[in-house]
Amino acid sequence: MHTILFDIDGTLLRCGGAGLAAIGQVMGELFGVKQLGKVPVHGRTDEGILNDLFAQSSLVFDDHRDEFNQKYWAKLPETLGESPSYLLPGVSVLLEQLALREDVAMGVLTGNAERAAAVKLRHFNLEHFFKFGGFGDFHSDRNDVARIALASARSFLGDRFDASRLWVIGDTVNDIVCARAINAKVIAVETGGASMSELEAAAPDSVLPSLKDHHEFFETLGLV
Repeated sequence: MHTILFDIDGTLLRCGGAGLAAIGQVMGELFGVKQLGKVPVHGRTDEGILNDLFAQSSLVFDDHRDEFNQKYWAKLPETLGESPSYLLPGVSVLLEQLALREDVAMGVLTGNAERAAAVKLRHFNLEHFFKFGGFGDFHSDRNDVARIALASARSFLGDRFDASRLWVIGDTVNDIVCARAINAKVIAVETGGASMSELEAAAPDSVLPSLKDHHEFFETLGLV
């Protein structure tokens, strides 16, 4: 069985700032925060991002975790509908082709919290493709999320799991690094803002401009 763990933002889709918009609106409602500060977001987890944003407002995320998350997850579908969000080239057809194969299992390895990931995937009607994964609810380190995704894949697949056929598909250097943390092979795609040279410097197994060239994708994974 080939196990493929997909990143979400920048790899499968672009949300047009919907996540930060929802976070900003909820922090405004709960704490009177008028404008979010700037923090790095690409390749990071929701846990890490929210810890930084709360600290900028002299707040501790863990003190408000449950209340904030419920409001954030409820707000996210609204901001997604209002944002210039879109699926990236080739994604729908690629996932459909992979789903037809009996020798492929697909999961996610994302910095999104699990509920936020579900909202984004549902918005684009992708949620049915993914049966397991690792999420950024409680870990700031992307490598920890990768280990959760690996454990989830092993649990779901049982004896069908083959560690030598484990792949991560992502768009940032952090995706490449966390793939190596679980001894996975990795394809990096140039659709999330990182340049080809930045991605190549992190030594993935392959770098593709996008997921549009399905033949090259299948060939790289040995699925032809």
